[in-house]
Amino acid sequence: MSRRLQALQEFIDEVRAIWSRESDNGIRMAAAKPAMEKLLADASLRKASEEWPSTEGRKNLLLYVDPDHEFAINAVVRVPGRKGNIHDHGPVWVMYGVLTGTESLERYERIDDLSDENVAQVKLISIGNGVPGKVDIVAPMDIHSEKGGPTRSTAIILRSARLGEIMQGQYDPLTNAVRRGPGPAQIPFEVNA
Repeated sequence: MSRRLQALQEFIDEVRAIWSRESDNGIRMAAAKPAMEKLLADASLRKASEEWPSTEGRKNLLLYVDPDHEFAINAVVRVPGRKGNIHDHGPVWVMYGVLTGTESLERYERIDDLSDENVAQVKLISIGNGVPGKVDIVAPMDIHSEKGGPTRSTAIILRSARLGEIMQGQYDPLTNAVRRGPGPAQIPFEVNA
């Protein structure tokens, strides 16, 4: 039987400890940020990520779901130049950490009057430079997008709940349409030593 990569297991242990002592997901995410930064700096995880399969086609690698606290750890692998869609994660808190490559981390705000649940005008308000080690915390319903850089990139994602069945928004800035649907497909994946 294979053993989970030590850096990932240490991250899981630290997050479990935080979730055990805190009940607010926003506080939990802020407290877990140093642990995520430590994980992203781990050379063994970066090396392992070289072999991870692409997650194109609305997929996430599902690395771990906590049996007690229900937080989930995902990974994504982006092809060069990937144009991520504009979305939210519904009620879920998300911590997104760039492991390898570069990405643009875009944030949007709604500028419509919120009167029609099928229509949403969104405006780009910031673009962050996603480089290895960069951690971005995304609150529930915050609208954002990740765009791939010129090379393959990988990221680790800590979520307050497992996606897949949770409804989230997909926003089309050209038509102003908003669609609610399940999150990306969750592909179980082990990161072993």
